[in-house]
Amino acid sequence: MNSSAPGLQAKTRLFTCIVVLTNVLGNFALSWGMKHGAVMDGSAISFVRVVFDPWVLVGIAILAGWVLSRMALLSWADLSYVIPVTSVGFVLNAIMGYLFLNEQISPMRWLGTLFIVGGTVLVGLTSVNTTGVPTK
Repeated sequence: MNSSAPGLQAKTRLFTCIVVLTNVLGNFALSWGMKHGAVMDGSAISFVRVVFDPWVLVGIAILAGWVLSRMALLSWADLSYVIPVTSVGFVLNAIMGYLFLNEQISPMRWLGTLFIVGGTVLVGLTSVNTTGVPTK
């Protein structure tokens, strides 16, 4: 990260955490609601029932927060930084699925997850903004 902007570093770290957590928690709530709540059979009524399932509603609300926080993060940090760094959410989603949704994750999928972690670490060591656009 750019050492000349400590405020930007702190803000970027905070919003990166917010983006990752809202992504993981929103996807988890949505998935839990879809697997344990109302059944979707393709009809319009079942779609409405599913959308108004409490877990699905919570997931949608949290994912709305994810979109807004991601928009804020993208307003000052490079896209080529934000996407790889926030991809650690994929890792956390896999762990949540394994621990709480009883998903079976193959060794090949875990290996891919480890590669994501490695890429996230490498990108996290780079500058947040390389375009020279003034940050707010």
